[in-house]
This record gives sequence, C-alpha cells and structure tokens, in this order.
Amino acid sequence: MSENALHLLKTKLNERSFEKIERIKNARLHEFLAEFIELCNPSKVFVSSSSPEDTRFLREESIRRGEEKMLALEGHTIHFDSPLDQGRDKKNTRILVERGEDLGYGIETKDRDEGLNEVKSILKDIKKGKDAFVLFFCLGPTNSEFSVPCVQFTDSAYVAHSENLLYRHGYDEFVRQGEKADFFKFVHSQGELTEKGVCKNIDKRRVYIDLKGETVYSANTQYGGNSIGLKKLAMRLSIRKADKEGWLLEHMFVMGVNGPKGRRTYILGAFPSLCGKTSTAMLEGEALIGDDITKIRKKGGKVRAANIEKGMFGIIQGVNSKDDPQIWKALHTPGEIIFSNVLVTDEGKVHWIGKDGGLPAKGTNYSGEWWVGKKDLEEKEILCSHPNARFTLDLNMLENLDPRIEDPNGVEVGAIVYGGRDSDTWVPVEQAFGWEHGIITKGASLESETTAATLGKEGVREFNPMSNLDFLSIPIGKYVQNNLEFGKGLDVPVFSVNYFLKDREGKFLNQKTDKRVWYKWMESRIHREVDAIKTPTGFIPKYGDLQRLFNEVLGRDYSKEEYEEQFKIRVLENLAKIDRIEVIYRTQILDAPKRVFEVLDEQRKRLEQAREKHGDYISPFELA
Repeated sequence: MSENALHLLKTKLNERSFEKIERIKNARLHEFLAEFIELCNPSKVFVSSSSPEDTRFLREESIRRGEEKMLALEGHTIHFDSPLDQGRDKKNTRILVERGEDLGYGIETKDRDEGLNEVKSILKDIKKGKDAFVLFFCLGPTNSEFSVPCVQFTDSAYVAHSENLLYRHGYDEFVRQGEKADFFKFVHSQGELTEKGVCKNIDKRRVYIDLKGETVYSANTQYGGNSIGLKKLAMRLSIRKADKEGWLLEHMFVMGVNGPKGRRTYILGAFPSLCGKTSTAMLEGEALIGDDITKIRKKGGKVRAANIEKGMFGIIQGVNSKDDPQIWKALHTPGEIIFSNVLVTDEGKVHWIGKDGGLPAKGTNYSGEWWVGKKDLEEKEILCSHPNARFTLDLNMLENLDPRIEDPNGVEVGAIVYGGRDSDTWVPVEQAFGWEHGIITKGASLESETTAATLGKEGVREFNPMSNLDFLSIPIGKYVQNNLEFGKGLDVPVFSVNYFLKDREGKFLNQKTDKRVWYKWMESRIHREVDAIKTPTGFIPKYGDLQRLFNEVLGRDYSKEEYEEQFKIRVLENLAKIDRIEVIYRTQILDAPKRVFEVLDEQRKRLEQAREKHGDYISPFELA
C-alpha cells in the first residue's frame, strides 16, 4: 500500500515537495496524504519542511490570496471571518465513536461510520481548483516525552500561518522518528468562498474528531477555533491518548511564581472562560510558560508539565494597557501578529472593544465598511470588533516568557489551582486537605456563573469539571478517576481561587490586583513557610501573612475587616454547592467514582458540625 501511496504522491506533488515527503520514512503518513490529496483533489500541494523559507512563503501566500491584509505596523496583519463563522461550532462538532459507545453527560458524539461517510462526502473535490498545503508540527517540546507529532492538510494559508505561530515545527521530528512516529492527523478546508473571501457553505460546516483514526476533520469554516485543529480539537485526541497511557492533558495555564532568593515555583491553573485565566498566567512580576493547554506527566516521583503550544490565540476584547501590560506592549510592537475580526482604520491601525483611547468614527471590520451606530438586519448595533475577536502571536513576543518553555523535561509542578466565577461561596484562596480532597471538592466540583454581557442571562451556575467539559473524549467519571489515580503517592498541593466574591449589595470584595497576593501566599505554602487556618473546606491564610503580603506586593494596607468579610466561611452556600454537585454526579454521571460521594459527604458533615458550633457564617478569627 505504501508503494502505491508514494506513486500517487509523486504524480500529485512537484519534485521538491515529493522529496520532502519521501524523506519521511513512514508508510502511514504516505497513505494518509495520498488518500486525502486524492479525495480533496487540489490543483497543487505545497509541502512545508518547516524551514524559514517555507514558513515565510506561507505567510506571504496568505497575504497574496487576501486571507490576511497588511496593517500599518510591520509584521501585523488582519484576517476577517464570516459573521456566521466566529466561534466554536458546538452544534456541528462531534466526536466520532464506535457504534454502541456512549461517552455520557455533556459529550456530543456521532456514529463513526456515519460521520466519516458524511464528512468525506463533503470533502470530495472540495479543494478542486485550489492550492493546498501540508505542514508538520509537534505538540509539546520536540525530542521529548511530551512530544506528539502532527500533520496538517489545509487549503487555507491563514490557517497554515496561524499554526506556524502557535506550534513548534515538526518536520525534523517526523524525519527523526520515521516509522515509529505516532502522530495526529488534521484535514481542513475552507470550502467555497464568497466574493468577500469568507466561507459560503456555512450550513455544511462540520468539525468531526475521529478518536480511532486520531484524525480531526474540519470543513467549510475559517474561524481558528474550528480550523486550527491542533488547538482545542486536538485536546480530544490527546485526552483519549492520555487515558490509555497514564498521563493528563488539561485545560490549564503554566506560570512561574517568583519566591525569595531567586526561587521560581511553577503552578498550573484551570479556569473556565471569562474567569481570569489569561490575566493570571500573565501576572505582573511572574513568568509565563503557557496560557491554555498543558500536558502533565509523572517522572521520578515528581509531576512535570509542558505547554503543548508555543503561541497564543487570545481573546482581544478588554485588553488594555493597565490590566494587560505585557500583551498590550506586544500588540503595539513590530512583529508577526495576526488580528482577527477587529476594526481597522483607514490608516491601517486596529481597535477593539475595551482598548485604550477613543473609538474611531469609522473603519472596516468583519461586517464590511463600519461606522459608529451601524446596525445589522435585526436593527442590533454592530460593535467595532466581534466579542470573540482574537490575536495570534508567538509567545517569544512577550517579555515575561520563561525560557524553560522549551525544556524537553518540562517543569516541576509545585501546585494546581482551580477557579471559577463565584459570587457567594468560595473564599478568595484556599488549600485543599490533599490531592484527593482537592480534585473532588475543587476540580471535579468546579462551577462558573454566566455573565449578562456575554451570555444574556446572569448568575447561572454552569458545571464544568476541571474547566475541561467541552473538550473531554472520555466519560466524566473516568476522567475524574484518572485524576485521582494520577495523584496517588504525590505531594502536590491543590488550591482554589475566587476573584469574583461579592458582598450583599453585589459589590466585588476584591480588587483585580489582589490575585498577585494569593499566588505569593500559595508559593509560600508550597514551601511550608507560612501556617494556615484549618476550616471545614480547607486551609485559608492567616491575617498576619496576608497583611504583610499586601504591603510587600501591592504597597497597600489590608484591614482585618476586609480579611474577615472575604474569608468568612459561608456554610449555607457551601452546603448548597455540595447538594448541586452531588445531584449532577448521582443523576447524570453514572460512572462517577464512589469516592466522589464519600469526600463530598465528609465535607458536608464538617460544615454541619461547624454550623452547630459557630452559626451559618463563621469568622476566620473564630477558627484561628
């Protein structure tokens, strides 16, 4: 079969591209490329060897085609998606499973045979008359146990350019590994385009993840979340692989928190959308490894983690000079950055919702020519940029990037943190009693409240275990059990944070910058340099330690009244949370580990006992 595949490739590729493929001694790769080049039927196929010349060509090709346009600042470009194609398509995103396989609560699936037949019929001749590209990447540092080689076949130069910014080049890794390469595969096509250069057949948009074939199919879409397969789509493949091999793939940032005498402690954090994940990863004075997806392994009795990416595909709404100084500086520095779905002025400058400075009166955005007050067909005002507008850059553009991002051994994990948008229950920072307690009561019990500005209805609590529900490819119960098993015998503390606690009048109890103090306290706890107060739900800081840290880190006073209001134990709210979580696990997650209910019940009993002694709301000073 491989000889037939190579023969077909030789007829479809020019001499230079064929030589690049022939250098990779992997029959499965040859067969994959032969099958989909023949199926999609492009006019020409360019194979990238990840060389600087090939990488530059793909960027220039995106501009030549009009998929991106140059902006005033050197290296900056703009890309527009269809107004109907600017977010992850949950309705048409499906995990393909064998007949009879049920992944359970919250995971959308489709029969594998049916799904493959459908998507391949859509892909038939979809690239006819177009040029296409084959690219090679590596999820995780190259030549490492964290490495997963990947091959992408796309007809979008914008997608190719984006992936070159976001992922490590992998051609040499494929050559090195040869037949041993165990790789993920990605097939993408924009499909037919309108005269404006955006996707025409949105009704035929499909995003299918084939677990058995370890392949992502994406058709009739340009938006990065649907087309850049190595990102969230590849998470499903990685989580299934992790399940088989005994490691974890998590929706987490990796950051280095600086301690005394040059010490740097690495902390992982999982947060649902709009809960401060990126702002935490970018905390002033600390170091960034990654802001989104993390691979976690055990090695020599320690936990080690690596960022599978080398770039950032970030939401740009709200980015400003005060709250996001590192990102702000990068976005105003010459260098390769792709902006998508923001406003572009006649001078080639960009503007977005929440940017510093006055709003331009007119310009061009995803809706075409734009002016203040412009409305859509439903008489709804069109804002200057889409709420999901993005920027794409290489992390090397950020001054706070930790050089150990490329360490083939990853970095040693000092702690794991879970956080959500919670107005009335969790204290600002708390340490679990141990790994098991933390995974169950913090990670597996994670909820986040919706916001009126983005989702139309405020305060609805959404269950999102480990902030990973949208990307799971194994049942939730199995996923929780894997996390519990992973931590056995390890001494890695688990924390929770809550930046959104409010008082009875609805006023936030913390300032945005307070999180800097919480992470300094965690760093000290990890190294057993500060004591803590034991409560029914975990360990909380002592007032004196926070008073000192607020002064040292933020240069401001921190009163006993602030501390008491923020860190009082809200017994009724905590009991209500246990009830909510237990109902979900009992009624929706039929494979939930027995230990989940035992740990939740133990926490309920501790809270009830404390309530009998201290009342519904317990001052931390009563427990000190």
